[in-house]
Amino acid sequence: MSPLARPVQIAYAVDPSRDLEHVAAEFRASTGAGPFVVARNISLTSCTIGGRPGEFDHSSAYGWWGDVMVELVQEHTPSLIGRTAGLHHLAFMVPDLEESIAWCARQHWPTLLDAHTGTGQRFVFADARESLGHLVEMYEPSERLLGFYDHVRQLATA
Repeated sequence: MSPLARPVQIAYAVDPSRDLEHVAAEFRASTGAGPFVVARNISLTSCTIGGRPGEFDHSSAYGWWGDVMVELVQEHTPSLIGRTAGLHHLAFMVPDLEESIAWCARQHWPTLLDAHTGTGQRFVFADARESLGHLVEMYEPSERLLGFYDHVRQLATA
């Protein structure tokens, strides 16, 4: 049985040549999602890509869309998914990150990226592009993360 449960976030790639705030405004106008909270050049304290030390410099705009968070991901380092538009990842809050990583590996979704944010939140991208066409992001819930999700959700209902 999958430890992933239901997605808590859907993320789309944003071309790095575009203005992220403008893209978020367009997305809001066309889908009704948002408003968006923009975080630029999100600080990471550690990052491995394909098991080797690497860099993942990105900015994101976060909004609420129905029952799910939407993230607009703008990568400033070479794209992990090899494109600058379309579905980037689905994200899941999991009860046990190591167990979920192992489960993904059994699905032939190897860990592409393993990183910690400046606030200490660990997140992992499993590479499910071959079978699903996108990455699978996983992280364990934390008070800070749940608070951020709640904040973005509350903005949508204000």
